[in-house]
Amino acid sequence: MDKKYLDNITTALQKAGMDAILVAPSEEMEFILGFRPHLCERFQGLFIKKDGSSFYVCNLLSRDEMQLLLGDEIEVFSWSDSENFVDIVQTAFEKHNLIGANIAVNSTARAFNAFTIAQKTGTVFCDGRFILEQMRIIKNEEEMQALRESSALVDSSFETILKFIKPGVTEKEIVEKIQEFFLSKGIYEFNALACVGKNSSYPHYCKDDGVVSYGDVVLIDWGCRHKNMWSDMSRTVFVGTVTEHQKRLYNIVKTAQQKGIDTAQKGCFVPDVDKVARQVIIDAGYGDTFITRLGHGIGYAIHEAPYISQISQITLDTGMAFSIEPGIYIAGEIGIRIEDVVMIGPNGTEVLNKTTKDLIVIECD
Repeated sequence: MDKKYLDNITTALQKAGMDAILVAPSEEMEFILGFRPHLCERFQGLFIKKDGSSFYVCNLLSRDEMQLLLGDEIEVFSWSDSENFVDIVQTAFEKHNLIGANIAVNSTARAFNAFTIAQKTGTVFCDGRFILEQMRIIKNEEEMQALRESSALVDSSFETILKFIKPGVTEKEIVEKIQEFFLSKGIYEFNALACVGKNSSYPHYCKDDGVVSYGDVVLIDWGCRHKNMWSDMSRTVFVGTVTEHQKRLYNIVKTAQQKGIDTAQKGCFVPDVDKVARQVIIDAGYGDTFITRLGHGIGYAIHEAPYISQISQITLDTGMAFSIEPGIYIAGEIGIRIEDVVMIGPNGTEVLNKTTKDLIVIECD
């Protein structure tokens, strides 16, 4: 466990009045320990106390592996499938003086497990995501370079994807093409969304059976995990033709994004970044269609602090990386989004994605 990150966690726990934090298997655990066990219904997690000591709880099937990975300094408590997990948790809590304690939990801790533990031990669980996010909100030089490389991988896939899009291709096939590209580069973790026509009007569209037709808008949102760092980019293109209305919407979003990027400088209050970009869309008469925040932090997770929104209380600083992704979403009609990852680097603001944002109309035979 990295001492710097451990010190950050314990300091944050003390400030928040927490006795400990539970970190279930997740990218957050990987950030702290360097590995991520399989997450299943069997309770498993690392407990870090405010004094810096820690212990691990898992099923017997994982005990030997976890003890090997954790070393002798972190005690592992385990139970068999013929026993009740909460009894071993109670034993661990009694040994570490956590009965009735205030314990923060990370983003993947299971509620049904927490309820069972709370009922047995009198523990009060609360949201601890902010503690772990603040621990990693500032990227070091190695992490910043990995972010640059991850974004470059996404950039390098654009031409391949663009050539693939044509009438008759499905959203699922576009995503599969993205997967194929990343696999060819040795990248096995990726995230991709393809939205065709009116499906683009739903910011977190969850299906994949739309079919590209002549005159359609196609919104693609994709990224990958490289050296533990995620990338994220969105581009909106047009198939065969584009109307004047669509051009206008596209240019409004493009202008809003550039305003956001220009404002995102070291020392800037995050709500001001959101406000400047959002005002462009409001002034154009589409304020009620920009229904998302302007962006989100990125790094070990696709979404993490700093969140670029009106309710943020963060001031941008060197080492912070985040998306700038304004959008216009007219439900059932059209969605336009342009997204890049932006980083406050040692020499100023860097736009990590280099893919063109010029309006693209894909030619059809």
